[in-house]
Amino acid sequence: MSQQPDNIILIGMPGSGKSSVGVVLAKALGYHFLDVDLMIQHQEGALLQQILDTRGVDAFLDLERDVICALDCRRTVVAPGGSCICREASIEAMRALGTVVYLRLSPEEVERRIHNLATRGVALRPGQTMAALYQERAPRYERCAHLTVPVDGQTLGETVLAVREALGL
Repeated sequence: MSQQPDNIILIGMPGSGKSSVGVVLAKALGYHFLDVDLMIQHQEGALLQQILDTRGVDAFLDLERDVICALDCRRTVVAPGGSCICREASIEAMRALGTVVYLRLSPEEVERRIHNLATRGVALRPGQTMAALYQERAPRYERCAHLTVPVDGQTLGETVLAVREALGL
């Protein structure tokens, strides 16, 4: 078996399974698990949607960047929010922290999986559709990732196995 990466960072659109896959992957590898969205909520004492509604998208993205740039962990699977690639400093910090794995979903699968858009805490600008968000973010995920794992139509277990295989674990 090849040497395990120090940290594994799972990126992708909302609904791609970053948190669910992250928990199972961490358990399988004996790693810690860190959910950046939960860190933000805990730090701010508010839900993501409340932060977005009261402060706006740009302030939220800056807050997310600050949390990502402050991460200091070892042997951890990190699940940042889907908007983690919206600030260049966040991309640089994630790539320096460990192996970045893009859980790639098709736009159709994202639409199928996401039903609670108004309350989920997705960093959408006023009037922006999920399709437009996908078009904006997909190239950034590709550029940020060390590895890309297609996850359409997979169960949680199949995705965890695909990520492990992509990592050579």
